[in-house]
Amino acid sequence: MIKEDVTAIVFDFGGIFINLDYNATINAFKELGIENFDELYSQAQQSNLFDNYETGKISSQRFINGLLDFLPAKTTPNQVVEAWNAMLLNIEPEKIKLLAELRKSYPVYLLSNTNDLHIEVAFRRWKNTIGESIHESFDKIYLSHEVGLRKPNKEVFELVCNENNLEPKHTLFIDDTEQHINGAKLIGLQTHLHVTNSSLHPIFS
Repeated sequence: MIKEDVTAIVFDFGGIFINLDYNATINAFKELGIENFDELYSQAQQSNLFDNYETGKISSQRFINGLLDFLPAKTTPNQVVEAWNAMLLNIEPEKIKLLAELRKSYPVYLLSNTNDLHIEVAFRRWKNTIGESIHESFDKIYLSHEVGLRKPNKEVFELVCNENNLEPKHTLFIDDTEQHINGAKLIGLQTHLHVTNSSLHPIFS
């Protein structure tokens, strides 16, 4: 249940508003010829491929080419994009309705570690779900590949608070990743570790 001293709310996106299935992407890359996607991720991580993409340091094309280096020669860029986006599922309208109710009492912000390929699909699904842009549903949206910072680094939380004059001790941050929650705590944010893909209503009941 939300505390009485909360005056603003910052939400994560994936696993909170858009349902995710990481196994779908793992299985999609397996079908392309990678038996162990965790190994692919580990190898690519060593070259900072994922970090650089999610902080906007490299383009989608360079990211795709980076993944192609680990895949069979016959693999096409379109197949990589489809596999990468396979984890993105539906957006539940009930959650957007709850968000609209919360905005009557609180400013609400979105803070997501994401990338161009994912966000294009996710934002389109949001609009298809309620008929309007996601930007109409939040006071401000912060995306890692646009601001050049990722959770759990405390700098991204400081950015959100400083730009919107939010007091961390009166701001609630909701995310489904413990590492990100721990990063938020470093600057004194109130936090709630959410169960991925579950209902938001119990938090605010």
